Amino acid sequence: MTPRATGLAFALLAVTIFSIQDGISKHLADNYPAIFITMMRYWAFAAFALLLASRSRGGISGTATTPRPALQIFRGVLLSVQIVVAITSFAVVGLASSQAIFQSAPLIVALLSMPLLGERVGWRRWTAIAVGFLGVLLILKPEAGGFDISLLLPLTGAFLYSLYSITTRLASRTDTATTSFFYTGVAGALAISLVGPFYWISFEGNDIYWMLCLCVSGVVGHYLLIRAFDYIDAVIVQSMSYLQLVLVTLIGVFIYNETLGFNMIVGSMIVVCAGLFTIYREARTGRRAVKIDPPGEI
Repeated sequence: MTPRATGLAFALLAVTIFSIQDGISKHLADNYPAIFITMMRYWAFAAFALLLASRSRGGISGTATTPRPALQIFRGVLLSVQIVVAITSFAVVGLASSQAIFQSAPLIVALLSMPLLGERVGWRRWTAIAVGFLGVLLILKPEAGGFDISLLLPLTGAFLYSLYSITTRLASRTDTATTSFFYTGVAGALAISLVGPFYWISFEGNDIYWMLCLCVSGVVGHYLLIRAFDYIDAVIVQSMSYLQLVLVTLIGVFIYNETLGFNMIVGSMIVVCAGLFTIYREARTGRRAVKIDPPGEI
């Protein structure tokens, strides 16, 4: 296989595994608190981050060295909160609708990049942002009855992840990707462990095996994602992450019997197209694409 084909294969496998992870999260979230599930996932993620740090140049102490510790810790805590919101959304709103709204994150990032990063956004990206949010409004528009306030959950998740992406870009100005990855796992694990034990519930039936699958899938998915970045540009990996919407929707429909309304289908297509164009324009204008995790994933 060529390096490009190898990178695409790694990225496709990572997206597929993350989609399966969302499906397992939905199953567990129907029976266990989202904070408890997130804590278990973060323990596995932190162990993986520590392993990578120990094998890097300078070891754990060298990896943990940063001129902006407060920013790095804030990033880790922020993502842990976002994961809790995402898992709650899977249980309350559903996989398909949640993922559709999560895909608006690149649009929110572009919007926040102006005041927080000082970046300029041209008229093309402004147009993509406006069209994309029209797609979000179409998804949020109720097909019958009043507005479903629970839809604010995935919208909050998309905003939190966008803020996490912005802080990741800020951190990348002074820190390596290895250092940022380390703090994402370790700081997040420490933060969620302060509250997670209060939500501890004993597993029933085979759920402990599902939790193990969830933890393993997170570690494997991130390893594959890291390998993908070794072979192909970050902008390509980011674009492929939109496949997650398709895969998660299939899981929601065929396993959890979710239904797809006309508004959600059309709105999702608009959001995805606007997001892809935003990523494309960012790459064209020469801005450095940051290696970040897929929405809601560890």
